[in-house]
Amino acid sequence: MKPLRWYDHISVNLYWLGLNIRNNAVSQVFMPYLVALLAAPEIRNTALGGMRTAGLLIAMLVQPAMGILSDRSTSRFGRRRPFIFVGAVLDLVCLGLIAVAGDYWFLLVAILLFQFTSNISHAAVQGLIPDLVPENQRGVTSGVKSIMELVPLILVSLVVAQMVGSGHFTAAVIATGAGLLIVMILTMLLVKETPLAQKPDLPLGPPMLRVLGMLAGIGIGALAGLLGGGLVGGIAGLIALPFSSQQTAMAVGVALGGTVAMIVAVVVGVWAGSYATIGKEIRQHNSFTWWVVNRLLFFTAVTSLQGFAPYFLMFAFKVNAEAGASMTGSLIAVVGVFTLVSAVPSGWLADRFGYRRLLAVSGVVAGLGTFVLLGTIWLPNLGLIYAAGCVLGLATGLFVTSNWALGTRLAPAAEAGRFLGISNLAGAGAGMVGTGIGGPIADFLERILPGLGYFTLFAAYGLLFLLSAVSIIYIKKERA
Repeated sequence: MKPLRWYDHISVNLYWLGLNIRNNAVSQVFMPYLVALLAAPEIRNTALGGMRTAGLLIAMLVQPAMGILSDRSTSRFGRRRPFIFVGAVLDLVCLGLIAVAGDYWFLLVAILLFQFTSNISHAAVQGLIPDLVPENQRGVTSGVKSIMELVPLILVSLVVAQMVGSGHFTAAVIATGAGLLIVMILTMLLVKETPLAQKPDLPLGPPMLRVLGMLAGIGIGALAGLLGGGLVGGIAGLIALPFSSQQTAMAVGVALGGTVAMIVAVVVGVWAGSYATIGKEIRQHNSFTWWVVNRLLFFTAVTSLQGFAPYFLMFAFKVNAEAGASMTGSLIAVVGVFTLVSAVPSGWLADRFGYRRLLAVSGVVAGLGTFVLLGTIWLPNLGLIYAAGCVLGLATGLFVTSNWALGTRLAPAAEAGRFLGISNLAGAGAGMVGTGIGGPIADFLERILPGLGYFTLFAAYGLLFLLSAVSIIYIKKERA
């Protein structure tokens, strides 16, 4: 494998730029904006949570399948580029469907199709670094990849979200599609792949069974969370009933039960998914499993806060969907800038102070930043909200680098790929737990008292951040 030149590090990672512009625009801007327009106000959090959950289920199935198919490809254009090309072209079709969605169910179908097509190219681009980059240069290339993942968040927040906020939704969709198309064309031209001479013997069955195991784990976790949360919520409601009205007792039960449901879903889901994927062997790697728990607790909180931010801002400042999209874009831009700022030195800090210590700090800091938001629910202050965003960004930057670095140390060296694949539990599970459970809770409590739903969600997410710091106690070593 030939050494890469400085610009090869960029070209190999270039599609990540378009991919993340596409993903952030759809998930952070277009979906919340359109759901706010097309769903009834009293169920918009539930509608958004259901849409995210259904999309993530498709993504969990399609991405590994397409990854294996691209591994086996003997196309004369290379293994990865044909999948990137086809996926990007189909993405443009789906973006067009999203742009013309006139009701919630049409939008849901368009989003589900988008999740299918977007994971065709997503699966393929993940293979470019292992295929084309020598091992002694992968650190530099991975660093460029991180930049390509963080910069789009800022670009989408400052450009796409502001276009939607100014009433130019269709133009924002076109700009997103144009960015994706340009980056895809550049990737086709600049990335050079050598076609496989012979199709490798890589069966599709075993990896897909592992994915089904993870899905089963998330399902078991969700069921356990709902049962545990229902039990705790019911008991709490009965205890509160003699001292309050029936409506207040019900609110207490739902708030406490919902929080418990998310916590139980995370812990049980990770352990069940790990057993289903790895088997009894996972018992010898408890520290690794708790690393996944740590990852899922943090990501559940941070991704859910981003997902519900538009509706919270619309409630707090009494603005419409366009203004909510614009304000959300500004807030996410602040978070993105501070994430980038802290992610750069986090590797050095982790080496100096230890990965577990840095993860504990990030969880506590993120929790404190989330609790700052609680005071802005009924007394909104945009400056205070931005300050909380700065804190959350700093904590997230510290977390993403140190958490992954710790995971690579905890995974058995001989089976790192197999074990680190479980980290997908955190990627998909975060949206399913945080918004899938959190959305209905928020809508129910908002009907009892405006603001109570967001207060409960933010308090629950702040607790998840703190519990991510507590979970470090169970990670006993940094080398498996």
